[in-house]
Amino acid sequence: MSNNPTLLLRALSALLTYPDAELRAALPEVIEAIRDTRTLDAHRKSDLIALADKIAATDALEAEGRYVDLFDRGRRTSLNLFEFVHGDGRERGPAMLELRQRYLDAGMEPIANDLPDHLPLLLEYLSCRDLAETKDTIGEIAHLLRQLGNTLLGLHSRYAAVMAALLALGGEKGLDTLAPVPPPEDVDRAWEERPTFAPPELKSVLSPVPSTTPTA
Repeated sequence: MSNNPTLLLRALSALLTYPDAELRAALPEVIEAIRDTRTLDAHRKSDLIALADKIAATDALEAEGRYVDLFDRGRRTSLNLFEFVHGDGRERGPAMLELRQRYLDAGMEPIANDLPDHLPLLLEYLSCRDLAETKDTIGEIAHLLRQLGNTLLGLHSRYAAVMAALLALGGEKGLDTLAPVPPPEDVDRAWEERPTFAPPELKSVLSPVPSTTPTA
């Protein structure tokens, strides 16, 4: 077993990506990384493995359709963090550029088509950083992870396990035991009332699976 969160972060990033054939082929490796980590307790690992097993056992077209319905249709469960705060406002562009520059300053450049604020991409970036930065960043976005996780819990989605695992990794308060699904307008208002990254230090970070490549 390992205390190094690198493989765990990559596994969590993978679980949040579109469940295509590439992800399905990688699921045994994802499960192995989860089982091998010492940074999560047995209950959280069991929930993550249950999610991976569910993806593997579900018909491919059905799993892909559910993923699109869950994450790509509205703000309530969006994986693009700045969507919660800026929406389509003009502030989102500069925030994206700042976040992308953070990746570049670390010697990495996103190679996928995902936006810089995509959560799986952020996790991929953090998998290449030290534990201190990972915990700091999770702390900065903990309110968003908790809100998203509670909404997923209310929808009875196993994807809530990823948010619970991230909060545990960051040493943050976990999800609610029973999380009702708030009306859409309440979710949007709650997200817009708080900045994506906690002030005063804006440490932008984002994520999806293998989507960062060290630059020369």
